[in-house]
Amino acid sequence: MKIKIYLGILTIIFLLVAAKSDKPAYRIFNNKGHSAGYGDILKAAKNADVVFFGESHDNPICHWLELQLVKDLYEQKNGKLIIGAEMFERDNQLLLNEYISSMIRKKDFEEEAKLWPNYKTDYAPIVDFAAKKRIKFIATNIPRRFAAIVNLKGLEGLDSINALERSMIAPLPLKYNPDLDCYKKIGEMVAGSPMHMGDNLPKAQAIKDATMAASILKNVNEGWVFFHINGSYHSDNYEGAVWYLKEYNKRNATGLKILTITSVDQDDLDELEKANLGKADFIVCIPDDMTQTQAPSAAPLMPPPSMNPVSPVKSAKADTIKKTTPDTDSGADEEDDDDD
Repeated sequence: MKIKIYLGILTIIFLLVAAKSDKPAYRIFNNKGHSAGYGDILKAAKNADVVFFGESHDNPICHWLELQLVKDLYEQKNGKLIIGAEMFERDNQLLLNEYISSMIRKKDFEEEAKLWPNYKTDYAPIVDFAAKKRIKFIATNIPRRFAAIVNLKGLEGLDSINALERSMIAPLPLKYNPDLDCYKKIGEMVAGSPMHMGDNLPKAQAIKDATMAASILKNVNEGWVFFHINGSYHSDNYEGAVWYLKEYNKRNATGLKILTITSVDQDDLDELEKANLGKADFIVCIPDDMTQTQAPSAAPLMPPPSMNPVSPVKSAKADTIKKTTPDTDSGADEEDDDDD
């Protein structure tokens, strides 16, 4: 008996040492910091109406997990899955529909759509899977030209757009809550900047969040899962697009089961850092030295450099918050001349 106990203790010690020697690519925690697994996410996602996956845009682990969840949800929901993404603006919906329905070729779609620089490596696998399975794919984001108007002129700048253009953005007038931390941090980051950027940049973020939320709510179906991909800053702490989705759904008699997932970078994956607790229902913790895919450029919300003396705001990682400096979006609220 003593020998068995001794061998059992040795086995436990060996397993603990072996675990310490592993180099996990990620670990999953729940919102309280307790260890969780992919199966826990999948089970919760299957029972949700809307799932927000808050990614870091240049992180391959995020993109791989998104693809796996899309595939597994499609199987477990017997095809009752809808996909939406920040990476597609509403005026690209027709092209998405044509590609998903096989009306146009993949080559034509990729040549004509406004695609992010890292599309082929990071998002094409999901879009191609949707096309293969005929999964409805929704372009949820506001066309960047309208977000740029808000950044320059405030929400009042949208008063001049016509009815057709209004159909591509959130309902107006927009209910803007400047007290949400996600907008307060953006305002603090650019406080004192010329051209009222301190006031307008958070509003430009808000019109994006609201448009994504409105797009999701319009396409939610009972018994289906709407799986939405966005930068983590759009859904962290249940703010941003999540807050707007709840606001818009108040008009409906039934509530929505919303699940949030976020991604964070840490040096040590053994436990979740205090700053990351409660950011989402599930937190995907990834080594901070993880290799990156092609880093996406920021979609321009501000005018070109020749028109704007403000230096572009850049962060080390897209859509993660380092200490007190917010990244104002999935990179979409920074100044850049490249497409996002």
